[in-house]
Amino acid sequence: MKYVWPGGSALRAATPLRDELSADTIPQVSSEDTESVVEDAQNAINDVRARLAEVPAETVVVNHVMGLYELAAIHLGSEPPRLGEASLAIDAVACLVEGLGSRLGPDAPTLVDALSNIPLAFVPIKAATAAAQGE
Repeated sequence: MKYVWPGGSALRAATPLRDELSADTIPQVSSEDTESVVEDAQNAINDVRARLAEVPAETVVVNHVMGLYELAAIHLGSEPPRLGEASLAIDAVACLVEGLGSRLGPDAPTLVDALSNIPLAFVPIKAATAAAQGE
């Protein structure tokens, strides 16, 4: 069963991060510190990559699916609800859960249940939002 959520194409434009950055908000680093800062950053990146390489991809993907599910819940719980953003997150969950199926491992049934339960939240919130806008 494929899930396509209404409102998925009606995403509001987000403010790009570049619009929030300015010379006043970017930390200044002296030329003497630059090499040390870059080396420390590269070492941190290498450390994270090495640790991530030790984790099975299945675990990382399931974690991301749950993060997308939580993202949908956050947008649904916003005031006012951000249905377009929630719809996108739900569609992403559906793509992964339906597309990967049992490859998600022992957590696959839990993810299928989560995907089938989210309409219980989305549909009434969408209806309430539409009713409130119609007032």
